[in-house]
Amino acid sequence: MEKAPNADAYIYQQKNALAANPDCGTTHYNLGVALLGQGKIEEAEKSLYAAIECSPGLAEAYVQVGGICLKRGDMDGCLDWNQRGVKAKPGFSEGWGNIGFVLLQRGDIAGAIKALEKATTFNFRFVQAFATLANAYLMNGQVKESIETNLKALKLSPEFAVAHNNLAIAYLEDGQPALAVEHADKARELGYDVAPEILKELEPYRA
Repeated sequence: MEKAPNADAYIYQQKNALAANPDCGTTHYNLGVALLGQGKIEEAEKSLYAAIECSPGLAEAYVQVGGICLKRGDMDGCLDWNQRGVKAKPGFSEGWGNIGFVLLQRGDIAGAIKALEKATTFNFRFVQAFATLANAYLMNGQVKESIETNLKALKLSPEFAVAHNNLAIAYLEDGQPALAVEHADKARELGYDVAPEILKELEPYRA
C-alpha cells in the first residue's frame, strides 16, 4: 500500500481497505490507532473492539483499549484490558508494564514488581518499565536493586530525568550522598521537579 500523505488520507485508506475486507483485525487496529491520534476516542474505541473481535490474539489492541481506560481514570478497566492483552500474548512487554504501573498506583508493590520484572525481561530496552520497577524496588526497601535498575534505564536513555531523580533518592537511602547530589542536579538540569525535601536533605552534602 502506498504511504498516505497525512492522517486523514491514511484513515481514508484504512476505511477503504475495510470496505473490501471487513474482517481484517489489523486494519481495524490501524484505523483505531490513527483515530486515537486525532483525538477521536469513541470512534477509535469502536475500531479497537472490532479489531479484537476479528483477531482475538491482537494483544496491541487490548493494550490500546486499556490506555483509553487509563485516560478516563478507569484503573480497573486499564488493568483488566492489559491482563487480557498478556493472556493473548504472554510475552507482550507493554501489557506487563501497564499492569505493573496500575498495581503500583494501587499499592500492590509485590504484584507490581512481578509484572514489571516480566516487562523488562521480555523487552530489555523498555526504559519506562525499568524506571517504574526501580521505583517499586525502592518502595519495597530494595535499595540496591533500585539503584541497579535505574542505572539500566540510564544506560538505555542517559537523559531520562525520572531515573536521575529516582537515583538521587536511592543513593541518599544507601548512604551515598555525593552521588545523590549528582543525580538530583542532573534531574533538575533536565527539567525534573525534584521534591523540595530531597533538595533540603542534600544541601549539607554540597561542596
